[in-house]
Amino acid sequence: MLVFTPRCVRFCFSSVFFSLFAWSMCGPALAQTPVELPRIVITATTLATPADQIPNSVTVITAEDIQREQRRTVPDALSAVPGLNVVQTGGPGGQTSVFMRGTNSNHVKVLVDGIDVSDPSNPNQSFDFGQMLTGDIERIEVLRGPQSGLYGSDAIGGVISITTKRGEGPPKISTTVEGGSFGTFNQTAALSGSTANFNYAFNVLHYRATDVPVTPTELLPPGQHRNNNLYDNWTYSTKLGAELSDVFGVSFVGRYTDSKLRFTGDDFSVFPSVPAALQSTQVDHQFFSRTEAAWSLLDGRFKNYFGVAYSDSWSWNQSPSFDPSTNNGQRTKFDWRGVAAVAPGQNLVFGLEDELFSLQTIGTNASNANRGAYAEWQSDIANRFFLVSNIRHDDNDAFGGHDTWRVAPAVLVPGADLKLKASYGTGFKAPTLSQLFVSFPEFHFFANPNLKPEESKGYDFGFEKWFLGDRFRFGATYFHNNITNLITTNDTFTSYTNVGQATTYGVEAFARYMVMPGLVLQADYTHTIAKNDITGQELLRRPINKASLTTTWQATSQLALSSTVLYVDSWKDVNRSGTITGLTAPSYTVVNVAANYVATDHVTVFGRIDNLFNRHYENPIGFDALGLGVFGGVRVTN
Repeated sequence: MLVFTPRCVRFCFSSVFFSLFAWSMCGPALAQTPVELPRIVITATTLATPADQIPNSVTVITAEDIQREQRRTVPDALSAVPGLNVVQTGGPGGQTSVFMRGTNSNHVKVLVDGIDVSDPSNPNQSFDFGQMLTGDIERIEVLRGPQSGLYGSDAIGGVISITTKRGEGPPKISTTVEGGSFGTFNQTAALSGSTANFNYAFNVLHYRATDVPVTPTELLPPGQHRNNNLYDNWTYSTKLGAELSDVFGVSFVGRYTDSKLRFTGDDFSVFPSVPAALQSTQVDHQFFSRTEAAWSLLDGRFKNYFGVAYSDSWSWNQSPSFDPSTNNGQRTKFDWRGVAAVAPGQNLVFGLEDELFSLQTIGTNASNANRGAYAEWQSDIANRFFLVSNIRHDDNDAFGGHDTWRVAPAVLVPGADLKLKASYGTGFKAPTLSQLFVSFPEFHFFANPNLKPEESKGYDFGFEKWFLGDRFRFGATYFHNNITNLITTNDTFTSYTNVGQATTYGVEAFARYMVMPGLVLQADYTHTIAKNDITGQELLRRPINKASLTTTWQATSQLALSSTVLYVDSWKDVNRSGTITGLTAPSYTVVNVAANYVATDHVTVFGRIDNLFNRHYENPIGFDALGLGVFGGVRVTN
């Protein structure tokens, strides 16, 4: 049961009061308030579908949401999403993991413009969200629950799909400059547009923070000075599309990130270890690209998409105590997807995939390949009953064949303004290249090429109910996952084995109220139980309770205000170096507020305050989260 502390309650009321006061001072501009359109979901079925027709539990974050709340990185944008726990070691640029519905951080499939961006050279083959900026993002879809029946390996907890902006309309140039606390100085520049047959978008994003205090001073040896982190990220992206005929088109997306992080590592020459006196350096180069051809047949009733995607994740690390190390993970994927409109409201989606991924690190070069085939049936009967069912077969060079499936119905109850939904599906996580092939004989630890995939069975069911012409909507979903064959170290700590088991279950609930046009309150709550079935202990870094309250409104035709109150319950954790277990990370509540003011048709001034009440907490243990931060800037468009 969620218990709000007096401090949390004060924060909530302070946030709401801030917004209501600004609205009352400026007065509502109801005539100029934009009409809120139904949100569209693509990831759940691969087809653009209104959210009300989707059986899945999904959260959509749009470019407008990101701009209004001024979230500059993907971890910041995801922080309040129900069902997720975002853990970032060391502030901007630090290793960032996302835990979904209590599953492991590498149980989340991450796609950027359809590209699998997980890093094959990462020991658990997960995606580091810490390097992802938001300046060119059009939408983020968070799809919860097992999705391997459509997306294959890694989708035990769900899928996070990021789509970048596409050029539309006359040529548009925009630039932003922002500065503030922690030595922050950010800039963006974008050029986009389209003609009758061609669209284009080019973006340059720069994020820089030179004075980020993340090392708790109480951990430092007597007399040692704290070195604050420095993070510098340059990201370049482009999206191009051309309609070569009425039935054939091609597109290309490319994204390159060059980032550098100076941070305080740990000195293991003493026991227990302490933060090092000298800083370490990490340099990351990430390149993601996809080329796609779309061919429409039978008057648009049968659409074909042929794609090739390539990703390259390169990382260089240097610490005072060790020689520099380099890791490189590459992935090449060929795919075909067909969409057949069998009858009105009845669609069949099917596809083939052929993927090769590899890693290069000190002393090891390894690769693996996977081929997949899937089919999905989507049914809409009388705009009342919706069904999505899929099945997939994967053939992996390391462990052979594996089958997954999913079925998800939803119904809009006539005359009741009520939606009922449910799903049941299976998922799997393939063993990583590191687990299969990377050994450390000097430490008597060896890879296990005979590992099998981790497997899961999961279900959920819930409802959404709305009143007052959808001005007020609330709902809840119960979820349950059983995960088996988890890969852990063996009893002698000399290799990996498939012996782990875990169960996660809980409830996600929300309530949304449009107080008046332009003023919206959104409350989300997640209750999660995640336990190791072998030991009976709580899984690390899974808070039992999480709640948020987001307030947004258009105070005038020029001024937009927003605030977010985020409460995260305590969780089990380890110490900074991982040598002490059984610790508890205390709960915390943070309040963020933001304002955007359209000064002219071409100039917008914006500002925000993060952690308004300067709440001190660690996320995870051993790493201070950022305190009070004040930021402001200007955006100019033609």
